[in-house]
Amino acid sequence: MPQRYTPNDKWSRRAAEEGFRARSVYKLAELDQKYRLLKNGMTVLDLGAAPGSWLQYVADQYKRCRIIGIDLQNIEPIEGVTLYKEDITDIDAIEKILATEKILKFDLIISDLAPATSGIKDVDQWKSIELSQSVVDIAEVHLKSGGTCVMKVLRGSDFDEFLRELKLNWQYVHVAIATASRDRSSEVYVILSKQL
Repeated sequence: MPQRYTPNDKWSRRAAEEGFRARSVYKLAELDQKYRLLKNGMTVLDLGAAPGSWLQYVADQYKRCRIIGIDLQNIEPIEGVTLYKEDITDIDAIEKILATEKILKFDLIISDLAPATSGIKDVDQWKSIELSQSVVDIAEVHLKSGGTCVMKVLRGSDFDEFLRELKLNWQYVHVAIATASRDRSSEVYVILSKQL
């Protein structure tokens, strides 16, 4: 039986002790170590970046990276990171941000984005797919050839169809589960790449 959600679990306690804003940092750290996502000097875009733990990880672990974080919520400043408050589903707004930053292509696009949950599993899962599709739409235009996109998706009745569609357009599509994910969570991470 899945464990009940405990805000003060070991990952949350560790994040607080190590100065990270959320336990989700350990999900990115695990994925990075396993798939070698990041390198020094990359351009990185974090979509749905609040509260900023993934941005903290990139800025802390990798030097000379150009890092952009976008979220509807305010994000407290992080040294070395450029932050924007914007809806990632508003593609025109995202285009304006990237034009302002004079960045056309990214080495890595990451997203730990999750919808505001309603408690209705199918509704929440569909919202997750919609948000993930917005991430894919941005990645299709702004990911460098050979770059990688990593995004969180909630599994459910629409997940298999979403995955099939991704496989039509991306050379590499892999599904990973992070150890730091909660036992009761339906979240997985989808890793996408197009070959050079």
